[in-house]
Amino acid sequence: MRQSDTTELLGVSRQMQELREEIQQVAHCDAKVLVTGESGVGKDLVARMVHSLSPAASRRFVPINCAGVPDTLLESELFGHVKGSFTGAYRDKPGKLEMAHGGTIFLDEVGEMTLRMQGLLLRFLETGELQKVGDDYGHVRVDVRIIASTNRDLTDMIREGAFREDLFYRLNVLHIAVPPLRQRPEDVPVLVKHFLALFSNKHTRTVAREFSADAVKTMTAYSWPGNVRQVANVVERVVVTTRHLVIAQHDLPPEVRTPDERPGAGPRRERRRTTADKLYARLTEEGQSFWTAVYPLYMRREITRSNVRELVHKGLVEARGNYRIVAQLFNMKSSDYRRFLGFLRKHDCQLPFKEYRGAASSSRVDATGDNEAPASIAAL
Repeated sequence: MRQSDTTELLGVSRQMQELREEIQQVAHCDAKVLVTGESGVGKDLVARMVHSLSPAASRRFVPINCAGVPDTLLESELFGHVKGSFTGAYRDKPGKLEMAHGGTIFLDEVGEMTLRMQGLLLRFLETGELQKVGDDYGHVRVDVRIIASTNRDLTDMIREGAFREDLFYRLNVLHIAVPPLRQRPEDVPVLVKHFLALFSNKHTRTVAREFSADAVKTMTAYSWPGNVRQVANVVERVVVTTRHLVIAQHDLPPEVRTPDERPGAGPRRERRRTTADKLYARLTEEGQSFWTAVYPLYMRREITRSNVRELVHKGLVEARGNYRIVAQLFNMKSSDYRRFLGFLRKHDCQLPFKEYRGAASSSRVDATGDNEAPASIAAL
């Protein structure tokens, strides 16, 4: 959820009421907080609310996306650097931790840190002193509250040797778990109404001002694998593309409409989940990355080119042909975009994006080959 989209946690469900109460409880101390939840649930908003209700509310709230900054720059971004410490360091620069002195720093997607960066962060948490890049002797002591978030299971990463156990216990003093939207469907109409007002005002050339009852019912029944962020994207899309006053059920994107609700669709039929369905759920519902959940299986020949092509197809349907959005949907860093396209081209898995612009695409790709799950990933 983008900070500009809302300034409060919206929802009438019991889960959201309990979440707001929990935020109020943890806000009044200065203990470290670990916020967990799937992509798109609003972990950044939870962190901002904790800060805004804390005694340090008048001080700075400094966020940093650990997944969006290359490791070579993350150390400098966090701890700062001195002039001449590396090429391009033309002046001394304070890091995010120093900038947040007296306030709060939000380490978004801390699970994406490399082991080296985890070690540097742990050293800071133990001493409260930061050492700038290129400064071998000087140390700066800062007083800052740490709020970290992740969409990954850090305990699994610890077992795999990808996350330091001692850092986990340092960060996980207070734990806030944000529930996915599919567990609180009664919040969907509230979110739809909020984003409709927001984007109708933003896109003043549109005339859409309300959703029909059937459209709201359809959206409430949808599972929203992208959570609140996906609701915002869908509402903005239909606000921009719909030219009449009431947004009807048939105006919704094809992935939101269930088969028996699409115009001219026959009776709804159940079908067995394909390998691509299971992989897509891993990426969009469990928050795993393409590079850890899909790439290794393909390189070990445990899934086929057809499986990957169908997975890409599903992503392009959701993203309306935008490969950059597909990369985000598959939980990749922005710096991995060219690597992702290079992989798809090399292995003949890149689909023409223009076919997904505008008109609704079919829910399955017409690709030859085995689409059934091989035994090695039958438990996906």
